[in-house]
Amino acid sequence: MNTAQHNPNILVTGGTGLVGAHLLAYLIQQGTPVRAIYRKTSDFSEVKQVFGYYTDETDRMFNVIEWVETDLLDIPGLKRAFEGISQVYHCAAMVSFDDRHFDAMRRVNSEGTANMVNLALAEKIDKFCYVSSVATLDNQVKEGVITEQNIWNPANNKFDYAITKYGGEMEVWRGTQEGLNAVIVNPGVILGSGFWHKNTGKIFTRVANGFKYYTNGITGYVGVWDVVRVMTQLMSSEISNQRFVLVSENLSYRELLSGIAKAMHQSEPSHALTPLMGKLLWMLDTVSAVVLRRPKTFTKRMAQTVHEQTFYDSGKIKKELLFTFEPMEAVIRRCVHDFNPKD
Repeated sequence: MNTAQHNPNILVTGGTGLVGAHLLAYLIQQGTPVRAIYRKTSDFSEVKQVFGYYTDETDRMFNVIEWVETDLLDIPGLKRAFEGISQVYHCAAMVSFDDRHFDAMRRVNSEGTANMVNLALAEKIDKFCYVSSVATLDNQVKEGVITEQNIWNPANNKFDYAITKYGGEMEVWRGTQEGLNAVIVNPGVILGSGFWHKNTGKIFTRVANGFKYYTNGITGYVGVWDVVRVMTQLMSSEISNQRFVLVSENLSYRELLSGIAKAMHQSEPSHALTPLMGKLLWMLDTVSAVVLRRPKTFTKRMAQTVHEQTFYDSGKIKKELLFTFEPMEAVIRRCVHDFNPKD
């Protein structure tokens, strides 16, 4: 697509997603030559939007990157992308709560990661960073918090996305047994500026539009800027073949939505979404999705998730890197400052 001025030695997948776009902006600001892959159907408008939060010279930042058209299942294309590379940040993933997307997620998240690992081994790269998720940890703990020690239990987790991301983790661990130098990060729910109409970005858009419902479910959150900082620090460290939970704070959905509403000077959510209401919503949405032939927007798994209470501990990464996470109140303020519903 376009060529950077210097031969890049860092490869980023998922550069057209939230984490990947912020990672690219950070690396370019550090003066690091970088190569990123993109699919034929990729939309760069939101990537450039993210770059705009870092610089007034958005096009310059975009054009410094060497963009290579390929995807995780295109082995010849990936092989070209790996030429001259010494470090890989594998951020690409498919996220969906719709069970009809399981096969597609498996191909991208599991098989695609296997391809990345195989090429990393073949090309003898120096280090590999895989962006996984806390979804791959066993969340059925009777008491206490969830850490890296809570190993996946298939009997307790039948969430399709988690299954496929766990498959990706297993490919990375397999690679380490074959000589790959790798680290894995397991972020909680990632909040960050940009992509306001996708994934977690939609939370800000909905609150801005007056969303009034909440639940008392609890989960872990982290700012995208901290995820990027941890990844780059791990890649420049001697730390190898370990994984790290990345969570700044555990918040209830009500606390999160109220925090966003306050920052936007909106009314806070005032109506509790009960489990029964959630069940009715996902059933209606399922029927509507079939009749209208559209993706599901509120699934059975989502209805369950918003009522679960899970607590995560990031003590390991704090100790290893002496890392301090940005408080979620500050992350929310940062996002709201950048928020533009027209983007």
